[in-house]
Amino acid sequence: MRWSLWLIALFGVAVAIALGLSMHIGTVTVFVAPYRIDMSLNLVLIALCAGFLFMYLALSGLLRVTQLPAQARRWRAQQRERSAQQALLHAMVMWMAGRFLRSRKAALQALVQVDSLLASLDVENQSSLRLMRSLLHLLAAETAHALRDTSARDQHFQQALDHEEGRRVDQKTELRDAALLNAARWSLHDRDAHQAHQYLSQLPLGVARRTMALRLRLKADRLSQQHLPALDTARLLAKHGAFSASPARSLLRGLAVACLDDCHDGSQMQSSWILLTPQERAMPEVALHAAHRLLSVQGDPQIALQWLSPVWLEMNSKDSTLTDDQRQKLVKTLSSALYEVEPDSEWLARIEQARLVNPRSLELQYLSGMVCLRHGLWGKAQQMLEQAAPRLSAGELQRHAWRALAELAENKGDKEQALACWKLSAKV
Repeated sequence: MRWSLWLIALFGVAVAIALGLSMHIGTVTVFVAPYRIDMSLNLVLIALCAGFLFMYLALSGLLRVTQLPAQARRWRAQQRERSAQQALLHAMVMWMAGRFLRSRKAALQALVQVDSLLASLDVENQSSLRLMRSLLHLLAAETAHALRDTSARDQHFQQALDHEEGRRVDQKTELRDAALLNAARWSLHDRDAHQAHQYLSQLPLGVARRTMALRLRLKADRLSQQHLPALDTARLLAKHGAFSASPARSLLRGLAVACLDDCHDGSQMQSSWILLTPQERAMPEVALHAAHRLLSVQGDPQIALQWLSPVWLEMNSKDSTLTDDQRQKLVKTLSSALYEVEPDSEWLARIEQARLVNPRSLELQYLSGMVCLRHGLWGKAQQMLEQAAPRLSAGELQRHAWRALAELAENKGDKEQALACWKLSAKV
């Protein structure tokens, strides 16, 4: 249908032109002495249009002829630029394939081509070529790092930062951020945490909070044994979803324990405990390690008992998730803390109630015996410890139980029984 309409319109235009040319509405007379030339107006108009068209075609042809040298130079420059782009792609493919020598060779060849293009005046897109040159320098630095050529790596890195003239502001900032992130990663591979921190400190605030930058900062903090900053960084990564739930929990637990290990007295332990989040303090491993560490640095045992209270409730719950090692460590730490404080009837009642609820627990029998011993209930303490000592699986708890029985026997004057208990303690 559309072609039919176009055909009808074409016929209409042809008819209109034929009718117009058939009408002689005027005559044009040209006097060139001694001649006189009479022409119709239609012929004059056609001649003028034809003359204009001829002049236009002649001038455009002449202009194209004069532009042929410039077009040839531009075509050669485009071919050289395409060759440089192909070399860049080849270098990237070789780098991803692990062919670092070939990648470095291709990157250096592309750099020579790009530098020659920038030196000539026939290239229009100077900004893209400068961007390509910086990328090639970064790629060459990456391959030099893989080949353990640190001097060449640092040289290419500086050249990637120095070649910034003529580029847009966004290109400058992005290239600088990319170079600094790569330099920080190289420093971490070289086990140089101080240099990695220097590179990361030069990043803008927004870039420093990106996931990649936070991962590098976490590695640098852990490498330099800065566990508290590493813990803050790990919290940010966990918040941003950089880890799944189980690895994030394991990482936070390990860093929290490392922060507690850095403390050397009770005040430092309490300060570090306050800096932990409620979720980290609720982890049984962290609470157990904190209480054990506090007792080892001669801290306040009452505070250790406060930290152990949630773990104690977790141990005595029906759906407890504590492992056997955690239960044994809890019993040991509670026994040590209760031995250093004044006799506490409240804890004695708690332990006795828990033992009655779970009478088969050897750990609770041991703990009940040790607490009874601290309260002067020697008969009950001896009964509990004699039942638990031969069957305890934890060597340290069993050794403490035999030692306590030996001390009880010595207090009663039964030297033979005391000697037998001491021998059993030494055999554990």
